[in-house]
Amino acid sequence: MVKGHIHSLETFGTVDGPGIRFVLFMQGCLLKCQYCHNPDTWALDGGTETTVEEVLAEIEPYLSYYRSSGGGLTVSGGEPTLQAHFVAQVFKEVKRRWGLHTTLDSNGFNEPERIHELLDNTDLVLLDLKHIDNEKHIKLTGKSNERTLKTAQWLSEQGRKMWIRHVYVPGIHNDEEDLLNLGRFIGTLNGVEKFEILPYHQMGIYKWEALGKVYPLEGVPSPSEEEVERAYRLIQQGREETSGAACSK
Repeated sequence: MVKGHIHSLETFGTVDGPGIRFVLFMQGCLLKCQYCHNPDTWALDGGTETTVEEVLAEIEPYLSYYRSSGGGLTVSGGEPTLQAHFVAQVFKEVKRRWGLHTTLDSNGFNEPERIHELLDNTDLVLLDLKHIDNEKHIKLTGKSNERTLKTAQWLSEQGRKMWIRHVYVPGIHNDEEDLLNLGRFIGTLNGVEKFEILPYHQMGIYKWEALGKVYPLEGVPSPSEEEVERAYRLIQQGREETSGAACSK
């Protein structure tokens, strides 16, 4: 029997894909983002062990909400691709039984060829691009962005639908050339239905403290509306410079 390690779940999610969604948060992540608001999801051996059937039993009472709103199931984390086989089985079953829309919320830090079964049962990928500059990405997350960018390119080449999301932290993401380069990269991709900036917030600090960890962004404020608008403007400018590349592929 396939089992997975679950961190938590949400029955009425409205921001992690279209419509009202059941959101399943998987345990385990290899990135250590400085702004992470769920550092308790990092440990690979944590969480609650559960079966596919137990997940389906949690979803079933709310099916009418998901169906009537054009929603479905989103699996997030942590990083769900670390448990790709389990998530693939959950996606297969919600599609087979109920025809639900499936969304994968991922940092892209996996090889697409290794998680083919999961991606073949995924209707939409929410791809988190943490930083376009590799050195800054390593400083921010502890890992290179090379795999994430390759995943984005693979999804584009395979004609998969994606929403790209980018957490904006003042002092980390405000460089003009970085924002233009992010836009230029996105402009080369096919299948990007939506781009979202997620303004940094401090709501997870208490979890760092509870785990005895030093919070690396202590004192960093959330961005102002003006900062976010500027970022959107520069990213869009970059996208327009290269958007013809995606169309010509």
